[in-house]
Amino acid sequence: MIAMLGFLVYPMASVIYYSLQRYNVTKPWDNGFAGLDNFRTLLFEDPLFWQSLGFSLRWVVVEVVLQFLLGLGLALIVNESFVGRALSRAMVFSPWAVSGVLTTAIWVLLYNPFTGVSRYLADMGLIEYGAAPLANPDTVFWAAVVAELWRGVPFFAILLLADLQSVSKDLYEAASVDGASRLRRFFHITLPHLRDAIILSTLLRSVWEFNNVDLLYTLTGGGPAHQTTTLPLYVAQLAAQSHDFGYATALTTVAFLILTFFSITYLRLSKFGAKS
Repeated sequence: MIAMLGFLVYPMASVIYYSLQRYNVTKPWDNGFAGLDNFRTLLFEDPLFWQSLGFSLRWVVVEVVLQFLLGLGLALIVNESFVGRALSRAMVFSPWAVSGVLTTAIWVLLYNPFTGVSRYLADMGLIEYGAAPLANPDTVFWAAVVAELWRGVPFFAILLLADLQSVSKDLYEAASVDGASRLRRFFHITLPHLRDAIILSTLLRSVWEFNNVDLLYTLTGGGPAHQTTTLPLYVAQLAAQSHDFGYATALTTVAFLILTFFSITYLRLSKFGAKS
């Protein structure tokens, strides 16, 4: 109980308290109780809040769907028996061990218009020389998506592979004897068995991607023109650059409410833990 109070209740109470305050360390004379003014501002006077929230939702949907599909495919591949499977698993899982900042450093080099992949694509005549995917509003979103996919796909592969290994081989053998095709075995044996693992992994990854700050902050800085600014990144910029902690905590409170509502709704609709 003491640990919960210290690590959960107190920080949450502090966030709620400061969300009701005007608290900017650069303007101490203006600090004080603000009531619901911060929430009124973000709802009706701050277009960047809605823009960052919309981008966050788009980012989560695209990332989680693609990461899940690719991760499931990799899990099914490395679950099979073949020569070099141990090495293949190590290669699949290795990006998950890389920090977000280091991942960004790798992809910044890859996206460099003069020394990265862009130069070789230009040599092949596919794009123009000097093309910078991270500076072009038309390509920056998908450039960031690919970088995050490299780091996020192994999470699904690891979790789904662990569950795949618990599926009884007898089920597949019995289905084969009955004449079931590989596709039917996948939909009637594999997917039902992975149901809870899929629900849990997609929920966790949705929350993590919604709270993504490190990769986007170091890769694009939220630009160009705030086109890759997620809601948590907007909060970080307000707190670290503008020192407006009162308004930043109000945004954090809204983000917390959104994630809580989504998590409860998702678990209820998916009937997580229920026997199929």
